[in-house]
Amino acid sequence: MTRTPRTGPGRGWLLRLVIAFAFAQGAVSMARPAVSYRALALGADEAAVGVIAGVYALLPLFVAVPLGRRTDHGRCAPLLPLGVLLISGGCALSGIASSLPAMAAWSGVMGLGHLCFVIGAQSIVARQSAPAEQDRNFGHFTIGASLGQLIGPVAAGALISGQGGTLGRTSALALLVSAAVAAVALASLWRIEHRRAKGSGAGPGHKVPVRAILGARGVPAGIFISMAVLSATDILTAYLPVVGEHRSIAPATVGLLLSLRAAATIACRLVMSPLLRLLGRRALLTTSCLLAGILCAGVALPVSVPVLAVMLAVLGFCLGVGQPLSMTTVVRAAPDRARSTALALRLTGNRLGQVAAPAAAGLIAGAVGVAAPFALLGVFLIGAAGLGLRGEGCPAPAPAPQNPAPAPPAPHRSIAEGRAARTGRTGPGQALDGPEA
Repeated sequence: MTRTPRTGPGRGWLLRLVIAFAFAQGAVSMARPAVSYRALALGADEAAVGVIAGVYALLPLFVAVPLGRRTDHGRCAPLLPLGVLLISGGCALSGIASSLPAMAAWSGVMGLGHLCFVIGAQSIVARQSAPAEQDRNFGHFTIGASLGQLIGPVAAGALISGQGGTLGRTSALALLVSAAVAAVALASLWRIEHRRAKGSGAGPGHKVPVRAILGARGVPAGIFISMAVLSATDILTAYLPVVGEHRSIAPATVGLLLSLRAAATIACRLVMSPLLRLLGRRALLTTSCLLAGILCAGVALPVSVPVLAVMLAVLGFCLGVGQPLSMTTVVRAAPDRARSTALALRLTGNRLGQVAAPAAAGLIAGAVGVAAPFALLGVFLIGAAGLGLRGEGCPAPAPAPQNPAPAPPAPHRSIAEGRAARTGRTGPGQALDGPEA
């Protein structure tokens, strides 16, 4: 099968995608704490705040797989502006909402927008990255998320606490500002997706069953690793302040410790390519999860603040590996016609982890103590390291042709072989070499 040569401005599309993701993720990271403060100002108790926060993660669960199906059989780029508009609208409408049910609804809209953007963006990276570039490109892509997660909460805190007014007014202001921040992402969403070559992609009527996707060796491991890493990040963010309160660590110091963790994650993704060349992806994934598990359990120990800072820096560096490499693991293991759906299933696992992990951590902390969730996370990440050690398996084979034909005559075969020799691409493994994978 002939391949259309890749066209487009080098990796400029990836840079624009990273910039757009940084603004979109920054808006969400700014809005989520602001939503909680806004709900409290409207009279919500702790349970109501938990429900509103949960709707953000729960609502997208019902549309993740259909969105992945749609992306497998069409273009990815339209999901990006749609996601930005939903994020911006959800933030703005949360800022002017006057009731808790409305807050929950607009929180769900925000989560749906984030899901649309991430599915579209990850699918574009998968399609437009050659196999040798996937780890690097996914690593660079996730830098956008890390930047947003680093800056967003800090900006929200400054807006909410720096106005001197009531909590309701300042939290509403933070939500309106986050809506504007999300809208800025639209400026970078041009020429992101290359034109699809004729005859490429899945047939419009063919759907790979979800059971077949999950049965592909490597897909469950990638989903579990991603869920473990994200759960560790979420619980660390939520419970480090509780640890600080028990150890008399000032809130400002806790904030700096969390920022140090996020900065280390960004540093890891900047040097992902040299690390892969030095260690190999299996060794890097296994080592990072194993070390992260040990350090996560170590956070529960009564160590001094300087030692805790070193531990969190190394932990943040290790946690930076899991997300991009789990994306590559899922993309390589999934059937050719269901890669976007497989990425959507990975995001579904992430959302389930975001709902279940904090709830489980709260129950364990209430029953055993605040150190227990970190020990549980350590076990969780060590289990992920075991899955990484097993490897991702072989890429799922491409579906067989509908009407297999005998080998073509010798002259035609020599032309095909000459083209393969010039490009270095042969067999079904080339599915992701061009922008139409």
